Amino acid sequence: MNRPTLLLAIGSLILSCSAPALGQQAVGSSSPAPNDPAAVPVRALVGRLDLEKYKATIKGLTQFGDRRQGTDRNRAAVDWIEAQLKSYGCATERFRYVYDPPSPPPQQPRPAPPNPVIASGEIRPGQGGSRLRGVTRPTTPNTDPEAQPDGKLRELNSQPTAPGPREQVYCTKIGATRPDEMYIVGAHMDGRGFGEAANDNGSGTALVLELARILNSPDVQTERSIRFALWNNEETGLNGARAYVEQRAELQGREDPPGSGRYPEPKWLGMIQHDMMMWDHGMPRADGTLSPQQRPEADVNIEFQSTSRFVDQAMTLAFFFRDANEKYATDYPAAVGHHMTNTDSTPFMNFAPAISLRENERGMHTGAGWNPTWHQPIDVFATFSDKDFLLGLNAAQTTAGAVALLTGARIVK
Repeated sequence: MNRPTLLLAIGSLILSCSAPALGQQAVGSSSPAPNDPAAVPVRALVGRLDLEKYKATIKGLTQFGDRRQGTDRNRAAVDWIEAQLKSYGCATERFRYVYDPPSPPPQQPRPAPPNPVIASGEIRPGQGGSRLRGVTRPTTPNTDPEAQPDGKLRELNSQPTAPGPREQVYCTKIGATRPDEMYIVGAHMDGRGFGEAANDNGSGTALVLELARILNSPDVQTERSIRFALWNNEETGLNGARAYVEQRAELQGREDPPGSGRYPEPKWLGMIQHDMMMWDHGMPRADGTLSPQQRPEADVNIEFQSTSRFVDQAMTLAFFFRDANEKYATDYPAAVGHHMTNTDSTPFMNFAPAISLRENERGMHTGAGWNPTWHQPIDVFATFSDKDFLLGLNAAQTTAGAVALLTGARIVK
């Protein structure tokens, strides 16, 4: 199917789905309709999110530098994340796998692209891609530790990565009436670039931790289960999430032991990934520089993948999240796109409806150089303003509202 035909088909499908139909498909019969008084506790739950707490959680993650996989700083960050989850009353588990990549082939020198690049038409560095007309910039990750000007941070990030065993942590809130079904709320906790990985992906990790905090409060009950997962090895090719899918997909919905009412791997109703939540300053200027300020049109991008096996359900889920954004986000709107790529929801997309939330479209914006902090030494906490942090908080509000509705969350006395 060519691109215009695909877009026309998607548009027709959206128009054919009335608001009630979308709600019924995504939410299920146990959750309140959008105008139901029972939805009021959802607003109260979302209101428990706080900008200063979100910032503090990101700041806590930056103490481990870029958290590059296969290092002591990464392992220390996994321990810290698990301690945070436990402090929220969420029962944690460690997921283990081995990362042993083949030796890379000798690298051939190639000329650096000019900067800026004048682009016309589509830039497609991978699945998806940019449809911009205008100025773009190269997006080569920094691999030089000496590019970090802060001596203390340079020392913190000095240990090189090594192959071998890996661990990642998750915790699960068990549903009161449907423990055999769950939504996975995820983000990758590893980074690269020899900065603090504050945006990529401290911003997504902190979002998941904040959602775990409010939804695991003693007075919150959900009908369905929620798993809060912090993936490792995303920066090497989504390896932590891929290992999870390979090991756990076949275990979905199995009661173990039989008759116990326990489901180690509940059925996946949806996977919601969060990756780079804070920087939406617009496209490069004619001279290749970018605005230091958040653009007035900044928004939360919600993406699904048009080539996935569950494309219809994923699109429905994405638009349900956009509706939740309209109800519960305080400052920034949401936009839906169909080129989800290069993040941990990808390994799930042929097993369950999968979407990702992020600051920019991965191909159209990030791939075209809209974010100068991406995999760079300047991805540190001090780079970002309160407007940037607020964009991440609005993504948290969006997911909190949507997941609360999807799982039938309520506040119990």
